[in-house]
Amino acid sequence: MPTYRRLPRFDQDWESLSTAEQQRFRVAVGLFVEDLDAGRPFRPGLRAKGVTGAGQIMEMTFSPDGRATWQFGAEVMVGEAHVVWRRIGTHDIFRSP
Repeated sequence: MPTYRRLPRFDQDWESLSTAEQQRFRVAVGLFVEDLDAGRPFRPGLRAKGVTGAGQIMEMTFSPDGRATWQFGAEVMVGEAHVVWRRIGTHDIFRSP
């Protein structure tokens, strides 16, 4: 099971999401974790990929206009991925991923 950390900006963004958007993200994260645990590429529906021009920052889709940015951090538990959640919201988050 991967470990994770949320940046303060992610928490601020989270508060602006509707309850339905938060639930969609939780469902998508369940799939995200399944893929990480299985050691396979992320399923196509998550559309996980690098953010152009943003180094190691990645994005994933959780609804038609719902995006979350993240990156891998240093392992907290040996052998487990560590995910740093950076931003969540609409495409507008890409102005400062």
